[in-house]
Amino acid sequence: MTSSRRPQPVSRAPAEPFWRTKTLAEMNEAEWESLCDGCGRCCLNKLEDADTGEIFFTDVACRLFDAGACRCTDYPNRHARVADCIPLTAENVDELTWLPPTCGYRLLAEGHDLYWWHPLISGDRRSVHEAGISVRGRVLSEADVPESELEDYVVAWPGEIPDRQIAAALRRNRRSRRRSK
Repeated sequence: MTSSRRPQPVSRAPAEPFWRTKTLAEMNEAEWESLCDGCGRCCLNKLEDADTGEIFFTDVACRLFDAGACRCTDYPNRHARVADCIPLTAENVDELTWLPPTCGYRLLAEGHDLYWWHPLISGDRRSVHEAGISVRGRVLSEADVPESELEDYVVAWPGEIPDRQIAAALRRNRRSRRRSK
């Protein structure tokens, strides 16, 4: 006689994403690279006060930065082509005081989670732009600005986290657009 009972599905809790279970040093290259949300803030020229160590962001981007795509035009060779392009590693993230407060690498190194707009959370590479986090449409190339004039281009927004109300409104807008498709 056969049993009339159907097999019950095995309930499995969803696996935690890698960035919550691994240290930065434990991540493979693909995981490491995916932590970059594509905002471009780290590609901005920054000035440091020699007396206080305070970092000031400018709205002037590296000459290799494509402001429309928010990507380096020569990512594999960037360190060789730009003398002050510092390689980001699991070992130096804690020391790089110029990383913006929204940076996925910095957040994880400090024990925080990624923000809602991060493509690993949202599932959408555009969310960082829609949230107003990226530098898209806000920067000039250093090829067009003399280094001696960088102080004239100091801005606060790259060092800030967007207002929660604005972020919430953007999330609602994205959800309603997805539902209407």
